[in-house]
Amino acid sequence: MFYTYYYTSPIGKITLASNGTHLTGLWIEGQKYFPSHLPADKTTTLLSVFRQTQEWLDAYFKGENPDYFPNIELKDTPFRLAVWEILKHIPYGETVTYKDIAKEVARQNNRQSMSAQAIGGAIGHNPVSIIIPCHRVIGSNGSLTGYAGGIERKITLLKLEGIDTGKFTLPPSKDTKNPLR
Repeated sequence: MFYTYYYTSPIGKITLASNGTHLTGLWIEGQKYFPSHLPADKTTTLLSVFRQTQEWLDAYFKGENPDYFPNIELKDTPFRLAVWEILKHIPYGETVTYKDIAKEVARQNNRQSMSAQAIGGAIGHNPVSIIIPCHRVIGSNGSLTGYAGGIERKITLLKLEGIDTGKFTLPPSKDTKNPLR
């Protein structure tokens, strides 16, 4: 059986997914890679894991640092799982670069190097946004690039954590509005 629940947040509606015991997905409505694969026979109900996730999100959106993870179960390639595990260890209120993560994955695999672009692909497919903090990853040049939920949401989440987003640059865009201000 597959379960969903919806959470209304300051950055939009969030879809939660579960296998009944574990949180298996958390997506902001409209984000890239939004789960179009959710089965039609899903049940919408407030499971215990959804209550736990809702409490985590409530605290987070109040500007608090939740000191636990809801009960999460992820299934994917070993490479993606390794990248997502590294993301879980980025401290609240701090950022790291794609290059930093690439170096760590290379180190863990006894390799000379790892493509930061491959790391970006794995991060972009993170199925538990916000809780597994992919928004804390920036370009090595200080660019706020690559957030499946959108740059504006990334900026909002970073500011919520007390990060001065004025020190970062925006990726090239046709949009002339600057959400950093």
